[in-house]
Amino acid sequence: MLTERQLLILQVIVDDFIETAQPVGSRSIAKKDDVTYSSATIRNEMADLEDMGFLEKTHSSSGRIPSEKGYRYYVDHLVSLKETTSNIKIVENVMQDGLFEFEQIVQSSAEILSEITNYTSIILGPEVFETKLKQLQIVSLSPQTAVAILITNTGHVEHRSFSVPNEINASDLEKIVNILNDRLYGVPIYKLHEKLNSEVIHLMGSFVTDFEKSFDYLRAIFFTENPVKLYFGGKTNILMQPEFNDVEKVRSLYAMIEKEDELANLLKSDTDGISVSIGHENKADAIKECSLITATYELNEEQMGTIALLGPTRMEYKRVIALLNALSNEMSDVLYKWHQNND
Repeated sequence: MLTERQLLILQVIVDDFIETAQPVGSRSIAKKDDVTYSSATIRNEMADLEDMGFLEKTHSSSGRIPSEKGYRYYVDHLVSLKETTSNIKIVENVMQDGLFEFEQIVQSSAEILSEITNYTSIILGPEVFETKLKQLQIVSLSPQTAVAILITNTGHVEHRSFSVPNEINASDLEKIVNILNDRLYGVPIYKLHEKLNSEVIHLMGSFVTDFEKSFDYLRAIFFTENPVKLYFGGKTNILMQPEFNDVEKVRSLYAMIEKEDELANLLKSDTDGISVSIGHENKADAIKECSLITATYELNEEQMGTIALLGPTRMEYKRVIALLNALSNEMSDVLYKWHQNND
């Protein structure tokens, strides 16, 4: 357990290093208005904190920087969620701009969050197990081309352009779409293939001539992608942090970000609320020099998705935790209202 004096010194060092990215010395700490200790006393306490693993000494300076253990103690003991409130209404402001499709709201929120924090924001869309099919559409653009549209109850919309083969009858495609809408409405996305193969395909044989070719073609168009989706804001913000001047670090980080399936699994949480992973606490090697802070958003007490900010371990934890807490509450409220209006 740290003494009150050690807690104050650790907090000052973490706060200063977060702001400046420069090692913090005893003289600069002694000049703080709320610090009444001499430089010699502070140096002794800094040495003790270093021995305990909360601080590290860089080779280029007599100052100290926080270790991962120091950041963890800071987050666990010096950042109170009850005290870190934010009045910023990100989603409310987005909706005032006239964006009422859930997907647009989420993407705009991710972008605004990254602008506010200067970190990379990632929002994991609604989980596949809570996502249900709402409607399928085919819109003809010309005799040879059309757009297939898949809409879910969470507001996810997939648009896919495709060419209509000459051997497939347009009226048969329309019949199949009508049958699919009738039989698949409200079916969870992960159960679609099972429902298609066990029930719908037999029904189509009674209504559509030579339906197998049309059905296989349409199934390939509509059901090839998972609607679980990541929304990014500020992907390049990490380049602005001095910790990531190393090209290899950046290349490794970007390679991981591009693997959306792996990143989605990383963001999924078994528990509700705020979670902070610092440095080597992260499972992925590419972000072991980063901090990842996540917050869940919900619908009717069922976890739906995750909001995350990725940045250096020198992250503004108090501010970020407050923002994510506020945004997760807003997202939950918006999802509930959206679901009520679109159920």
